[in-house]
Amino acid sequence: MSSYPLTVLTKKQAVDAIIRDTIDKVLVLRFGHAFDPVCLQLDDVLSKSSREVSKFASVALVDIDSNEIQVYVKYFDITFIPSTVFFFNAHHMKMDFGTADHTKWVGAFHKKQDFIDVVEAIYRGAMKGKLIVSCPLPPERILKYQLLYKDV
Repeated sequence: MSSYPLTVLTKKQAVDAIIRDTIDKVLVLRFGHAFDPVCLQLDDVLSKSSREVSKFASVALVDIDSNEIQVYVKYFDITFIPSTVFFFNAHHMKMDFGTADHTKWVGAFHKKQDFIDVVEAIYRGAMKGKLIVSCPLPPERILKYQLLYKDV
């Protein structure tokens, strides 16, 4: 299996444009650092899967070290990296992972097929007009984490 280079976004305008301009495909945005080992593991899965999902998804990496991107980091509450956010026709797609947060996937996918299954489930749901879909993965392959709320 070969890997494909993924687009890296460092400016807010570039993120705005890719969200706005990706039509009839799932847009997968990975928020993280280029040097983080878990991000690199996820990037490997994403690049190896990008050809297989290319008919119904586009993948891009968002560098959260850029000051311009901080508006998205705050908006999507990116506290754990890597975090992966999904869009379809400029709509933020949510997935019920069995966790308290349905807005993003946190961590790396265990296998390439896990990523493909998640993107395909989002695409099928989006084509039916849904904005939230159920996760097709078994619970043991979904990263569990505690949400901590400040000043609560």
